[in-house]
Amino acid sequence: MRLPIEEELQEFAALQSEFGTLRRAFQVVLQATEVQQWDAISEKRRQDLLVYLALSHFGDRPKLRHLAPIVQHDIKALFGNYQQACTAADLMLLSLGNLEVMAERCKSSAIGKKLSNSLWVHVSALDALDPLLRLYEGCASRTIGRPEEATVVKFHTSKPKITYLFYPDFDREPHPCLRTIMQIDLQDLHVSYRDYDSNNNPPLLHQKDSMVTADYLLYEKFAKLTRQEEGWGLLDDL
Repeated sequence: MRLPIEEELQEFAALQSEFGTLRRAFQVVLQATEVQQWDAISEKRRQDLLVYLALSHFGDRPKLRHLAPIVQHDIKALFGNYQQACTAADLMLLSLGNLEVMAERCKSSAIGKKLSNSLWVHVSALDALDPLLRLYEGCASRTIGRPEEATVVKFHTSKPKITYLFYPDFDREPHPCLRTIMQIDLQDLHVSYRDYDSNNNPPLLHQKDSMVTADYLLYEKFAKLTRQEEGWGLLDDL
């Protein structure tokens, strides 16, 4: 956790005049809030920076001086220096090669539909995933490219693969039909495609609420449908 810098606060002069220093002002804030909340914010920022720096490995990682002043201050406060931040990001990148670790992150994910060999997540929820999973998908999208029409991302837990699925009626249909998929093998970067448009019995999607975050516009509607279908026993044997 770090104190804000002047350009981050519109009321910087007023706070300084009232309390003398920002540190004193922040002590007042801490008396009215939980320290754990600030620690959680710091950790979230730390993980966001690690994902950003790890993904920058695929291009020209910027020099510290080329980063925004606010980002520079965050790195100094959260990592000590830029070199340590980059080293931590590269170690995080290397950990992606451990399929057992990735499978465990999928199984313990608070977001997503969990099947025996995969985790299914709506594209709107990617930023809320565990940092390693965000980085895993980021490697695929940076290297090959995420299809613009992708609706759901499937994380395979038994193989190093990512699949992008397109459900054009995700929001409109209770059980949307699968239109197309693009699968990326992260070992050899082989890409395969499949089109279900002409299929008379395309795969249908269930339990959409599990794939989005609670603030998704239609979350409550999706969740109500899932509860009804569970109550009727319709999801016992898909």
